[in-house]
Amino acid sequence: MLRKRILAILGALGILWLVGERGKLIQPSTLKYMQMMGWRRVLTTFDFVHAYFYARWTNQYIGWSVKYYMPFLGPESKDGRWAPVYHGKVLPNELAKALVSVNQDVCLENMEQLIPYPAARDLILQAPLDIVAYECGCRHSRANPCQPTQVCMVIGQPFVDFVLEHNPQSSRRLTQAEALELLQAEHERGHLHAAYFKDVMLDRFYAICNCCKCCCAGIESMMKHGAPMVMSSGYVAQVDAARCQACGTCQNACPFEAISVNGAAHVEWEKCMGCGVCEGQCPNDVITLVLDERKGQPLDIRVLAPAGHT
Repeated sequence: MLRKRILAILGALGILWLVGERGKLIQPSTLKYMQMMGWRRVLTTFDFVHAYFYARWTNQYIGWSVKYYMPFLGPESKDGRWAPVYHGKVLPNELAKALVSVNQDVCLENMEQLIPYPAARDLILQAPLDIVAYECGCRHSRANPCQPTQVCMVIGQPFVDFVLEHNPQSSRRLTQAEALELLQAEHERGHLHAAYFKDVMLDRFYAICNCCKCCCAGIESMMKHGAPMVMSSGYVAQVDAARCQACGTCQNACPFEAISVNGAAHVEWEKCMGCGVCEGQCPNDVITLVLDERKGQPLDIRVLAPAGHT
């Protein structure tokens, strides 16, 4: 059995070289990725190969998933095993900005309290943050995608170096100020932020996605196929009905179909994910986000990592 596994890994490394690690047997970021994952895991599981294809050919990976994989997601699939766990946490604009503004090293454990997903164990951030803007695979997979498309934010090492080394044409390094500008611009476009955790991405936080409801594969998999992709932010939208002019802007903007309008906007508690899109799009400023402990704990780095915490 061990011999077969070793041969499989050697074969995988040969494929990496053949498909082009730019004339090298292996790129430095790829080697670092393998070392951080651990050689035992690399040699005995499919995790590294999965992570490599996901990170290097993101557009193709997501495009294939949208076309062939997603129709079998969630409880409507034959066995319900395709997407049994959450992958991310919704972030209101203020919390997304706080997350990329950390000015000290942060290593938080027991992240399952925020995201009930066994792989989301740690939040590891090293200041100053390494951040890359990356081509959104979801938008890229659509015939007429929302613009701009370079809006995904890859966070931390070795992910940032991997993306820059393997996809230099579709990625660019961001300063903290540029990351904040990107988040604000996406918020103003009516797009939601989500922090993503993935088991094969070293079991931890690795990206902030800026999602539109018309292109995002994660939102589509939730709304059409019932897959538990992202968790509530811990907030719920609240409408000042007395001031609401029933314009319908919030209803059209909501990614989760949580708002209906009948005389005034009404928020359906069960569906609301607390993303803040409706709040940002409301022309009359009658919607606010309020904390609701029944929706879980927010991923608020200002509270989770107070001043002096390392």
